Amino acid sequence: MSMPDALPFIALAGPTASGKTAGALALAAVIGRRMPVEIVSVDSALVYRGMDIGTAKPTREERAFVPHHLIDIRDPLQAYSAAEFVQDATRLVGEIRARGALPLLVGGTMLYFKALFDGIDDMPAADPAVRERLEAQASEIGWPAMHAALARVDPPTAARLAPGDSQRIQRALEVWEVSGRPLSSFHTTKSGATSASPMSAGALFSLEPENRAWLHERIAQRFDAMLDAGFVDEVRLLRARGDLHPDLPSMRCVGYRQAWEELDFQATRPEGTPLNLALLRERGMAATRQLAKRQLTWLRSMPRRQSIACDRPTATADLVQAVLHRLDGNAP
Repeated sequence: MSMPDALPFIALAGPTASGKTAGALALAAVIGRRMPVEIVSVDSALVYRGMDIGTAKPTREERAFVPHHLIDIRDPLQAYSAAEFVQDATRLVGEIRARGALPLLVGGTMLYFKALFDGIDDMPAADPAVRERLEAQASEIGWPAMHAALARVDPPTAARLAPGDSQRIQRALEVWEVSGRPLSSFHTTKSGATSASPMSAGALFSLEPENRAWLHERIAQRFDAMLDAGFVDEVRLLRARGDLHPDLPSMRCVGYRQAWEELDFQATRPEGTPLNLALLRERGMAATRQLAKRQLTWLRSMPRRQSIACDRPTATADLVQAVLHRLDGNAP
């Protein structure tokens, strides 16, 4: 088997806890008998060093089994944008193909997939004056009200953001005020896009549950496993650095934000007061379920995808068969 010239890469998307890592490793094992496979992470949290447990980062064994890229490339103090991802992923796809290997793009950051396939316009630079005014307005009326204001001018962006996601709500409103265009228009317009047009030819497969309760149970199991693995201690180490704060993109990742807030609350209690793990678990799982809902909303807006029911017993076999079918040069 050789990689078809017209198919630059295979992509595997899906909501959190849908089985993307297991599916990718299964693909690497089967396809690897015929040609090498290298995985490119499409995850805005996996880029950060020192954030391993709460991001369900691939283990050393998994990363030894198949090469992984775009993991541990940023310090949590740094930002990483969709435009940077498109640039990095485009470069990596070319390098991987030049080595005679299959690029397998795997993750759940749907904005990255959208930008890679559809292109992303050059958005306006940050405007400190506008940003300061939005901050002042939010301090008066609250971020849920700012989210409602965003819904009036940019419904697609508001639909994928939580009402308390202050950083992204602020940026979306800033783009609207500076450019007169909704942020969502920059994610769908191809004119002036920074991504190369050949990337739009990649094949996209998605793992989506037929029964949402199945996914919720998987989310609960994963969050419990994170807590058992020492997730709270991981967040404590990040806090102990002294240069991180909860408004950074890294610390706003699901799970980390809730753990940071609970540790903040614990610090206000009498010395020796234990962390409220039950509340952290409840809030963390609720936020993760909301994330999964937003991811599925994004996926439904991508008609190019070929969906695989991840809650079926045959999900892995179905995925492998569908990808092999496409690699053999057949249309989906």
